[in-house]
Amino acid sequence: MMNRVMILVIDGCAPEYITPEFAPNIHRLAEQFGFSKTVKAVVPTVTNVNHASILSGKFPSETGMAGNYYYNPVTGEEGFIEEKGFMKAKTLLQACRKRGLKTAFLTVKGKLLGVYGHAADTGISVQTPDAPLLQKLGIPAPPGVSSLESSRWIVEAALAVIKKEDPALVYCTTNDFGFHHFGPEAPEAQLQIRQIDEAVAAIHEADPERQIYITADHGMNQKHHLLDFQQLADEAGLHIYCLAPLKDRYKENHVYQEGGILYLFLKKPEENEALQELIHSRPEIEAVMTNKEAAERMHLPLQGIGDYVIFTAPDCAFGELGGTTALVTDASRTHGSLYEQEVPLLAIHPAAPAEAYQYSKDIAAVLFKLLV
Repeated sequence: MMNRVMILVIDGCAPEYITPEFAPNIHRLAEQFGFSKTVKAVVPTVTNVNHASILSGKFPSETGMAGNYYYNPVTGEEGFIEEKGFMKAKTLLQACRKRGLKTAFLTVKGKLLGVYGHAADTGISVQTPDAPLLQKLGIPAPPGVSSLESSRWIVEAALAVIKKEDPALVYCTTNDFGFHHFGPEAPEAQLQIRQIDEAVAAIHEADPERQIYITADHGMNQKHHLLDFQQLADEAGLHIYCLAPLKDRYKENHVYQEGGILYLFLKKPEENEALQELIHSRPEIEAVMTNKEAAERMHLPLQGIGDYVIFTAPDCAFGELGGTTALVTDASRTHGSLYEQEVPLLAIHPAAPAEAYQYSKDIAAVLFKLLV
């Protein structure tokens, strides 16, 4: 039987952020009652995809979630993924509800509540706050979504929910606004981690036997070279559609929707050779895979990832640059590539030994076995 659980996903938290220096309580508790290690996020390293996997224990090939944005090449329909219906795998929230266990889903970004939180008994979002619910739980009104305070607020809200509702499963996720703007060496990022650390210590004190897993949906890295591949292809006369899996409404996090992966939909098969030549001519592009290769190697669903998947080199990202093909900048911290797969996992009273967890999704994979 599954014991009481909290899964805390610190959005965009590369391992370099959550060090013993800035998260002393979490590291102390993990050392005393569990473990700390580095695991992998799934590809692409973007929000929707990894929450799907962390909630289900499955790779994207089974969740059907390939990005924050979708494109239908048959109808031309496209849009942000912000509501239920895209997720194909059963989540821990659904499994707990089926067994009569109380659950809570807390998030800064409203879209996650729409996509995954419908099965939760209690749902709280900074972006779309439920004022009567917050009043009932004694939680103050939230700060703005795009603020350094929002992450502390949502973890402290989780503490209030645990004290008043005692859910069997609490799933809580922050916002990566701070890490998009500040590296691990910045006081702002260090303060955010300290605040989360203090809140986790308070949660453990309030419920000492609760399993607590602290991980991230993806890492975060500085990118200096941005490439607009859609603009490049258009100028070359190629008929393709570039889908950026990272693309979402939170442009304050990535002004150019910049990320390290693109799905390429080839509208005219006879242009395949010219497309290959263009891809291989750009040093910003490190790897290219057919959809079948990407599905096999990266555990991606075949549907929705185009004909080719391309990945950037470490210091590069694809972006929407507004009419130019390339840009050099010091102002981009982002994710999406193969270089943001490394994420932390700190566990307090884990359900299995450290070696059972190789991916962040393995948190749910282990817990599902206890729900059978």
